[in-house]
Amino acid sequence: MSKLNVRPLHDRLLVKRMGEEDVTAGGIIIPDTAKEKPQRGEVVATGKGRILEDGTVLPLEVKSGDKVLFSKYSGTELKLDGVEFLMMREDDVLGIFN
Repeated sequence: MSKLNVRPLHDRLLVKRMGEEDVTAGGIIIPDTAKEKPQRGEVVATGKGRILEDGTVLPLEVKSGDKVLFSKYSGTELKLDGVEFLMMREDDVLGIFN
């Protein structure tokens, strides 16, 4: 992937969705129209951190390269260089895969 010309601000993350399986465990092929958008993704870029009321910056726990699980309706979808991404707050991340 080419270098993106966008950097998230504050506590926001730029996430690229990870693909879902096309076949179920039982061997049933799932058509594109029946697939739900995946709730897993890889963090591509992060902001500097959340700015607290006293002006200090709280660094993010999530970093670039982390594989994350996020809520179904979180983030704002956007397309950069023909690739779909989600811009979301760190609060929308439910967990980090080990």
